Amino acid sequence: MNQDVTDLRHELHAHPELSGQENETKRRLMDFVKGHTSLEVVDEGSWFYCLKKATHGNGRSGIAFRADFDALPIEETLDLPYCSQNPGVSHKCGHDGHAASLCGLALALEKEETDRDVWLIFQPAEEVGRGGRTCADFVAGQDISEVYAFHNRSGYPEGAIVVRPGLMQCASVGLEVHFTGKTSHASEPDKGISPAPAIASMLDYMQMLGRQKFRDFVQTTIIGVTMGDKNFGIAPGEGEVCYTLRSNRDDDLALLEEKIKEHAALAASANHLKVTFAEYDPFPATVNTHSCAEKVKECAEKNHFQVLPMDKPWRASEDFGWYTRSTPGAIFYIGDGVDYPDLHTKAFDFNDRIMDTAVRMFLSLI
Repeated sequence: MNQDVTDLRHELHAHPELSGQENETKRRLMDFVKGHTSLEVVDEGSWFYCLKKATHGNGRSGIAFRADFDALPIEETLDLPYCSQNPGVSHKCGHDGHAASLCGLALALEKEETDRDVWLIFQPAEEVGRGGRTCADFVAGQDISEVYAFHNRSGYPEGAIVVRPGLMQCASVGLEVHFTGKTSHASEPDKGISPAPAIASMLDYMQMLGRQKFRDFVQTTIIGVTMGDKNFGIAPGEGEVCYTLRSNRDDDLALLEEKIKEHAALAASANHLKVTFAEYDPFPATVNTHSCAEKVKECAEKNHFQVLPMDKPWRASEDFGWYTRSTPGAIFYIGDGVDYPDLHTKAFDFNDRIMDTAVRMFLSLI
């Protein structure tokens, strides 16, 4: 890989920014493309795109590639020469490598002739599911017939290509169920209205949910239960239960959420409480177009990359699903290494060696 691209990846790693706050990250990426290529660079506010116009068009529709560039609220503990300089924030999912790889494609396109327009989409806020939809809507409004992305993945051989047609990653959403009653002195709980019975009912309902009929896989994970604190003179009047809901299908996810809300409303009514709901980090199911997934396999084989089957979708969510709702496309994985540290852990750092794999795959897909 071009040393400038590797240096850029390290620069991005040293200056990570959380979802929705990636102003400097976007500037660094835009400056790199402007400084190293003649591609058109267009600022769209929280995101931007680069365009390589066809050098000898034959009427073919364009092709798009997407990279994300937000980081995670995880403290950097690795002793790296380019370690994070932002306390409590680090690139522990590899988005610095995704964005740098797309810049590597920009460099390669500077020397290539193409018979179709090539769009490079630099997207923010993937980790919270908010960045993809706007960019996907833009792609759908252009003369673009296919869109692709890659994600690095630990547990697979370094440089291996992993892809499957159809469902690639699950749909998910964060759901907060908040109960409001009445606070009282701990010596007079009868004068208050406690959320405890309703919260207990919600926890019990988890067992019943497992016996409900859904079309496909669903998963409910309780990620937080809150009621009061260690103030022994107060009987709390508010409390909440927070879930991550996950499913192979968008309609099953909606049904799962509906059932939880219905039970919460019944529990609130039975205990004279008010109940409110809030949603966080919505992700649609990421579904690869069959023809595009097959094209990924063909390009990997053409480059003599190892191609591995993927029997089941990855449960983790990815907002690339917004793109394939309206434009044919596929996301594929590139292996970091069989024993490579897992994503979203403090031990993880993007494997620079797979950036060349990504660029070669993108060029073949063009």
